[in-house]
Amino acid sequence: MRVKESPLTPVCDGVEPCPLTGFIGQWWVLHTKARNEKAVATDLSQLKIAHFLPLAKCVRRFGARVRNIEIPLFPGYVFLCGTESDRVAALRTHRVAHAISVPDQTQLLMDLQQIWRVVSSGESVNLFPQLQEGSRCRVLDGSLRGLEGVVLKRRGPWRVYVAVRFLGQSVELEIDPSRLELIE
Repeated sequence: MRVKESPLTPVCDGVEPCPLTGFIGQWWVLHTKARNEKAVATDLSQLKIAHFLPLAKCVRRFGARVRNIEIPLFPGYVFLCGTESDRVAALRTHRVAHAISVPDQTQLLMDLQQIWRVVSSGESVNLFPQLQEGSRCRVLDGSLRGLEGVVLKRRGPWRVYVAVRFLGQSVELEIDPSRLELIE
């Protein structure tokens, strides 16, 4: 990653220096191909192109195993800061669908600094914005794997209801949102 040479390192939160303020160039938002965010970030690192991929820690169950993994905070997006040739190099990785130009560079940088603070703080983050109340979802694992329902409540314990439409009846259950996927 290219960083400005500066005697003073800018600070985002008053405690830890924020690396994003030292990036030189124009910001682009890279819309990646499905599940290619980490691969794009790796490619950009190898090309020494400044970028930001905010990741959040998450617990996932794989059968009987439980693993701590890092998943992209914004699935499908990586933020690139550089020149036009850096943007073209990112597109040549064949992992990027397109690069979105950012009209308000200052606003994006301020937003990314805030996101960096959140990610580096270690605080828990809601990683399920696509699962809104009323969204259809499917259970990914456990004894209820494959079960489909509708998100009823997002605050507090998450609730999903499963209906027998013919009877006009439904049951409601509490479930960890990491075990759900959105049904388009």
